[in-house]
Formats: sequence, C-alpha cells, structure tokens
Amino acid sequence: MIFCCTDIPHVAYPFIHRWTLVLLHVLAVVNNAAMNMGVQVSLGDPAFSSLEYVPRSGIAGSYAFFQDEDSCSDCSNQDKPGTRLQSFVPEGTTHFPEVFQTSHLLFYERFRAYQDYILADCKASEVREFTAEFLEKVLESSGWRAVWHTNVFEVLVEVIDVDYAALKAVVSLADPYLCDSPVSTFTLECMQELLELKEHRLPLQELWVVFDDSGVFDQTALAIEHVRFFYQNIWRSWDEEEEDEYDYFVRCVEPRLRLHYDILENRVPSGLIVDYRNLLSQCEESYRKFLNLRSSLSNCSSDSEQENISMVEGLKLYSEIEQLKQKLKLIENPLLRYVFGYQKNSNIQAKGVRPNGQKVTHVVASTMMTGLLWSLLRDRLCQEPSKEEIEIQFHGDPLSAINACYEGDTVIVCPGHYVVHGTFSIADSIELEGYGLPDDIVIEKRGKGDTFVDCTGTDIKISSIKFVQHDAVEGILIIHHGKTTLENCVLQCETTGVTVRTSAELLMKNSDLYGAKGAGIEIYPGSKCTLSDNGIHHCKEGILIKDFLDEHYDIPKISMVNNVIHNNEGYGVVLVKPTIFSDLQENVQDETEENNALKIQTSEEASAAERVELDELIQCATGKMELYARSDLSEQVEDNCEIVNELVAASTQKGQMKKKRLSELGITQADDNLMSQEMFVSIVGNQFKWNGKGSFGTFLF
Repeated sequence: MIFCCTDIPHVAYPFIHRWTLVLLHVLAVVNNAAMNMGVQVSLGDPAFSSLEYVPRSGIAGSYAFFQDEDSCSDCSNQDKPGTRLQSFVPEGTTHFPEVFQTSHLLFYERFRAYQDYILADCKASEVREFTAEFLEKVLESSGWRAVWHTNVFEVLVEVIDVDYAALKAVVSLADPYLCDSPVSTFTLECMQELLELKEHRLPLQELWVVFDDSGVFDQTALAIEHVRFFYQNIWRSWDEEEEDEYDYFVRCVEPRLRLHYDILENRVPSGLIVDYRNLLSQCEESYRKFLNLRSSLSNCSSDSEQENISMVEGLKLYSEIEQLKQKLKLIENPLLRYVFGYQKNSNIQAKGVRPNGQKVTHVVASTMMTGLLWSLLRDRLCQEPSKEEIEIQFHGDPLSAINACYEGDTVIVCPGHYVVHGTFSIADSIELEGYGLPDDIVIEKRGKGDTFVDCTGTDIKISSIKFVQHDAVEGILIIHHGKTTLENCVLQCETTGVTVRTSAELLMKNSDLYGAKGAGIEIYPGSKCTLSDNGIHHCKEGILIKDFLDEHYDIPKISMVNNVIHNNEGYGVVLVKPTIFSDLQENVQDETEENNALKIQTSEEASAAERVELDELIQCATGKMELYARSDLSEQVEDNCEIVNELVAASTQKGQMKKKRLSELGITQADDNLMSQEMFVSIVGNQFKWNGKGSFGTFLF
C-alpha cells in the first residue's frame, strides 16, 4: 500500500489526531483490498513512498512511515526487526502481570524517536518542554496499569492522570494489592502512606506499563521507555547550563546514543569504558559540590574570610568540571574517541636479563623439515663458527615464543600462517623477525580483544612479518614507551593502524600499511616518528597527528622520507587540535598588538576568556576577593596561552586560517601549509595521490 501525504508535516506524524488515525486505518483496509486485486492506490505528493499500518508497532504510534524503496512489495511490517512490542514477567516472588518489553529497542529506533518526534532541533534548556509536548500527544492520560519499580520494591499501581509538564503520573494502588520486596515492612498501609507523602505522583521513568495485546497502550509504553532511557543514559545534570549554540540533539544526544550502542556491541575498548564511567562519576560529584557551593554563596549577605575562600574554591571546581566535561565529550564523539579519549597505561612488566645471563634464540615453526632446518642453521644460526654456542628453543606458535623471551632474545618465525588469539605484549628489548618474505610469514589474530601488539620495551625490532587483524577494538600495533623499529612488514588493519603514544618512538621503513577504519598511523604529542619508504593506503586517514587540550607535552618530531600515501578516504596527513587553541592564540595576538596587559574586569569578560559562567560567584565576593579571583583567572589564561604557544606550531600563513565555531562532531578543513609546521623535522620525496579530501588537513573540534 502506498500513501503520499501532502498536508501532514513529517514531524507531526505521531501527533495525528485520533479521528485521522481512524481514517487512515479505513484507507489502509481499502488499500489492502485493492492490492489483493492488483490495484495500487497513491495519494498526493510522492515525497513519502509508503505509509504502512503496523499493529502494535512504531516508535511513537501504531502507524509507521517508511521511505524504503522496496516497501511497496509488502504491506506488512511485522517481519522488520524491533517493530513489534513483546512482553515479559517481572522477576520476583510476586506474580505480577506481564509488562511491555521496551528495553531492547534498536539504535535506529531510539535515534529516530529523539530526532524526529521528541527533541527535534530544541536547545538543552527546552528539552523538558519538548518532552512534555511529545508526551501530551502520545501518552494515555488514564486507564492503564503499571509496575512501580524502585531499588527496594515493586508494586502494582493504576494511573488516573498524568502531569505532563512534571513528567509524572498520578496513581493509586491497584486492586488487588501486589508488592514484591526483600523487606517485609512494605504492607498495604505503609505503601498508601508512602504514596500520600509523594502526593500520589510518581516519575514516569519508574513505571513499567502492564502489557495489553490490544495495542491501545503501545504508544504509552514506548513513550515512557524513551523518557526513561533518555534520563538514564543521555541527559546530564549540567546540560541545561551549557551554551545553546547548536541544537541539543546534534551536540549531545546523537554522540551519547552512539557510544551507548557501541559499548553494547563491544566496539569500545574495556579500558575506555572504565575511563568514561570514572570520568562521568567524577564530573557528577564535582558538579554536585559546585551547585551546593554556588547556592551557599548566592545566599551570603556579609563578608567573611570563609566566603572568600569558598569563592576561590568555586572557581577551581568550575575549572575542574570543564576539563572533565571536555574529556567526556572526546570519548562520546565517535570521530575523536580513539584520537584523544583513551590513553591506555600498559601494565606489561619487563623481565630483564635472564638469570644466567644468556640470550636465547627462539625458533617458531608449525612444522620443521630438514631442508628448512639446514637453511636456518646456515643463514641465521651458524653464520660465525668461531662464535660461542647459543641456546635455541623451538615453539609451535609466535605468542608462546614471545612470552618466553627475556631481554636481548631473538624470535625467528619460519614461513607459515599462524593464528593467535591473544595479545603480543613485548616489554623487553627483543628482535622479532620473519625468515623469508612478509607474505610467507603471516600472523593473524582472531577473536575479540583490545590490542594485537603492545610494545613497551626500550629497543624492539620487528621485521619481515605480515600482521593481519580481525574483530579488533584498538589498533594493530601500539607503542607505549621506548623505541620500536618496524622494517619490511605488512600490516593489514581493521581499526587504527600504528599508534605512537607520548614519549614513544617509531622507526618504520619499507613497510606497507592498509585497511584501517581509523588512521593508518596516529602520532601523539611528545613522541618521535620516522617514516621512510612506506606505503600507507586505503585507510580512513593516512597519518593523524594530535594535540592535547589540558596536558603539557612537547610537539612530536616527525620525519617523512619517500613515503607514498594514497587512496585514503580522508586526507593524507591530518593535524587534530581543539578550537579553543585557535581562539586563545587569536586573543593573545590581538592583545599583543594593542600592548594591553591581560585583565578580566567583569564576570562577562571572564566568561569570554575561559567560557565559564560565574555570575553568582562574582556577585557574592568582596571587592578585594574580586581582584584576587580575577588575578587567579588571569594567571590561568596566561598559563593556557603559554601551553598554546608550545603545543600549536605557528603556520607560515596564519592569516589564512579561519576561526570556526564547530559542532562537537567537528569539521575537517584543507590546510596546504600543514607540512611547514616545526613538528616536521624532515619532509623529502613523499607522494600523496588520490586521497579523498586532499593531501593535508586540519581537524578542529
């Protein structure tokens, strides 16, 4: 069946009046009959290819609108995943009625609900208003039952009214009285008293709608699920105080929603998940302290030393909150998640020199033939007859050989295809080399895991091996500390390629890297990277170079000689840095020209310089503390400017750089002057071909 509606705007679909739905139902029945006779009905503008009647389905109603090209081939949508509501029985000793199962909605269902029906382009300050309007259109105001679920009990209630603005339902205890709790004190009288204390008004997100197969309350169950999920997983208590430069959905809802489902589907490293949750807890705790402090200061009526101290403490708390919020946004942003958000501290412990002082050569071979052994002895093991004898250990797989290594050992991998399921953790200075051509020595990782090769040794050398990565969460090779030399290797990546962390060094030559869904090579501040005669291709970006916002590191030192960087989706080389650096740089440049000292005279100027809003704190401070606090803020800005001067290398043509106010998803712009920055020690003979967006770019976030 195909309907094309000209008079109903897209976002108004879930809000169609009941009589309109009845009319559409009648039309659907007529149209189904027409289709059975080979007749196709089409009304109005063909902008929407189909309107399907879906019993007990849809995100905000029983009618779902689809724009699929093939939707006309089947007027039933019951086979589509996630569109039919199921039921389940709450766990516990009490036999509750079945409730709607709404917690397993797919990403696209929640995405479409928040984008098209609930939030649209609202600002953070308008979220509650938009949510109330949505609920008023789709929520049944009375006549349905629900299980009131808390951390200590569950009780069956009946909804008699809904306060949409407060996002609460007016309820009474259902008959018969059903309650389940590990505490036996929740009797009928106690529960009635509790409801009276709450004025019989309960938050909607604490209610689970009792199942009804008639479909009348499907919209109600779905609407409450969207509210519940939003306030549990998306909303942050500080969102309302953030600037409303961009619509709330794009800034916050979409990236947080994607992160939630990436975590559910095991696409985020376990360490990054822990980091994110810890940061979230820290930010919530700091924000709670800040609100309490701000409330106490706003009520102050006299000058005291304690109030002045609280003023400074509030400034420090706000600065801490801003830093935590920035780190959270980096992890929430799918484009920056692996660029800035995760600095894994490897716990690999080096073994050091073997107790007897000897060095061992480990030979890896799935099968050892006499010809191979003879060649190996001639070429690698017995090159100098006069040299003292060496100990040789044989292994069937490369992982066991690396785990058996001590400082100074050598691992020789014979031709073969080796499948490993663990991580190569190399903490000592060893040599890992393939005996033959890289395509003949393939080490393939299978099974989900965070990393493939972790390097923390002082001087590690890897040569003539092909690494193949599958089902990865992190990059194929991560250098945490020390120097790693990669020569004549092939890296078939899946996520990020090679990551060079702060204080680490990479020497990569005559190697081929391809297939990374992120960057082929990620270079962190304070690292050293020398690339010679390599091919980096068919990645999201060729080389990604990062700056940090809140930590002081030296700029990386990069040498690139005779590399071919081609066929990458984005740029060949990209410099990633925060927008605030550019803003602060411009502020410093303007004030230098005017020869004015950096001064903050009002709370508005402080907000412009540090993007903080401390009106309440400033008003409560005395004149003397105002000067002190402003001096403190001034020093913070000056310190940030010093960091900017050290981290952000000056381009030869700064005037061509445009100041951009960007959404949290960021914008990448071409920068032909990128290679002139001082972080590049040597740039000779490189070729950049057929990269999707160009050779060089700058990514501002």
